Amino acid sequence: MSHFIELDPKQLQKNPFQLIGEDWMLVTAQKDGKANTMTASWGGVGILWGKNIAFIVLRPQRYTKTFVDHSQKFSLSFFDDKYKKILSYLGSVSGREEDKIAKSNLTLIHENNIPYFEEAKMSIFCKKLYVQEFQPECILDKEIAEKWYPDKDYHTMYVGEITKILIKKEK
Repeated sequence: MSHFIELDPKQLQKNPFQLIGEDWMLVTAQKDGKANTMTASWGGVGILWGKNIAFIVLRPQRYTKTFVDHSQKFSLSFFDDKYKKILSYLGSVSGREEDKIAKSNLTLIHENNIPYFEEAKMSIFCKKLYVQEFQPECILDKEIAEKWYPDKDYHTMYVGEITKILIKKEK
């Protein structure tokens, strides 16, 4: 029996600035039958091309990027505050070096072959629509480039169509 119910994106009443920027999210994707995840605090939701979308940005050195690049789908999972320490761990350790999902004690589950976490209060499932590396010449505010990209490791942006949102049933 599922602990989740589906939510229409238009019914989402959560503040995305709080959810993404303050509470953080796990970006999770699968490659060759193996899942990887990372904590992220940059991204957003909105409307593009007449579709409900979410966008994320990943640096080239992040191991999760290879999983998102390989897959056509990814999930964004959001958690209660009691998981903040786990999210901090998942954002500071690479899945290249250890099985950080197993060490986190989070339960990896799947929805239509998209990995996400049973402990999440909400998961957003996305189908990739657009991918583009940030170009330094397109960053108009040079202070942003100096502050966030001193090593020239520009993010890649992924725009995904929101295909489903699941929220945890209230007890």
